[in-house]
Amino acid sequence: MADSSLIPRSGTRRRLLGAAATLALLPVWPRTAQAASILAVRTWPADDYTRVTLEIDTELKAEHFTLDNPHRLVVDIEGLTMAQALNDLVSKVKPDDPYIAGLRVAQNRPNVVRLVFDLKQAIAPQVFTLKPVADYQYRLVLDLYPHATQDSLTALLKDISQQDDDPLARILEDISRSPAGSQPAPAETPARPTSPPAVATAPAQPTRPTQQPVRPPATSGGRTRTLIVAIDPGHGGEDPGAIGPGGTHEKTVVLQIAKRLQRLIDATPGMRAYMTRDSDFFVPLNVRVLKARRVKADLFISIHADAWTRPSANGSSVFALSQRGASSTAARMMAARENAADLIGGVNLGSQDRQVASVLLDLSTTAQISNSLQVGGNVLDQIGQFHRLHKPRVEQAGFAVLRAPDIPSILVETAFISNPREEQLLKTAAHQDKLANAILGGVRSYFAANPHIAQATG
Repeated sequence: MADSSLIPRSGTRRRLLGAAATLALLPVWPRTAQAASILAVRTWPADDYTRVTLEIDTELKAEHFTLDNPHRLVVDIEGLTMAQALNDLVSKVKPDDPYIAGLRVAQNRPNVVRLVFDLKQAIAPQVFTLKPVADYQYRLVLDLYPHATQDSLTALLKDISQQDDDPLARILEDISRSPAGSQPAPAETPARPTSPPAVATAPAQPTRPTQQPVRPPATSGGRTRTLIVAIDPGHGGEDPGAIGPGGTHEKTVVLQIAKRLQRLIDATPGMRAYMTRDSDFFVPLNVRVLKARRVKADLFISIHADAWTRPSANGSSVFALSQRGASSTAARMMAARENAADLIGGVNLGSQDRQVASVLLDLSTTAQISNSLQVGGNVLDQIGQFHRLHKPRVEQAGFAVLRAPDIPSILVETAFISNPREEQLLKTAAHQDKLANAILGGVRSYFAANPHIAQATG
């Protein structure tokens, strides 16, 4: 028998029913979702494009549109409320940003924050979300590309293509007549004036390689072609690359080494350097390859700083592409790590067209790989004169950045940044100079052994 104390009396029942009826008549408001938290905000201004990144703890929806007179980009982000991090984003816009003149942020309506970018020129924006990867959570990425790409080299080639059987040679020969050390005319990425990078020690006097300057024999017509070396500093922007035990970022030291190599090549008669990036911004792997092909590079050199799980790993390595699998387990793991750069740096997959995607196919020829092994062996020999080699031969693996079908391409792992001693070496001007000179020495040996590369056609 039920306990009568648990059964409501009739009067109590009437009061409960009345209360329930009253509640049923009240309006039901949807529960407001908790606003997302902004973990970090970052800007990456560069001549190629400016990237703005909002790192958040959940995926959010964003809508955007552009306005003219004056040029503006408006981005509405749902699920956000005003926070200090958004005010910090305003302060991160630099006065010398090529695309952004200013930024205004406000609560446009409940749970929607509006960002208004005042622009210095018309842009073609890309707005997309990246899933969590590595140390990053969700990232809302705003890429501000120029509406009309400023590519002076391409424009010149188009203008005079009917007047010159080798227009690229003529242009670069004219550039090479400028005083040694001056910057080349901008190709795809306008070169900024470069000053010696900040390093741990005072700059040392570079030791010139023992090889003679490259002066290939002229053709019967008496013309030779300026040789173009594409230099590719690895990682950049959102992708720091490997990080040493002392906090050194791979992207920083390889850019410093690349700039030293650029200056040496530009000072060498008959040669000219082209940088795939000249500051701290991210370049997708396939775009690095496309840039080298657009300037018709004769050689492609990607510069990196190795990392391994054991801090005792040390030495320099040089890699070429492989069509038949990696030459070692370590080489395969290294290629997988470098190929993950697009995931970490952040690529808008929706913008990849068929032409861009085709560059990543295995189109490389046997001749390209053979030439890559030759120049790689020369560079390895030069580095081995002053630094320990991790392996005594050029290794091979499926590096995406080496897949230009018509350009000999190598990837130089200058040292193990995960090794405390080599991390410190990589930061010094003296060691950076030695590495740059060694790479130049290997390049000179390769071109000297293949004089036909510099022969003008036609």
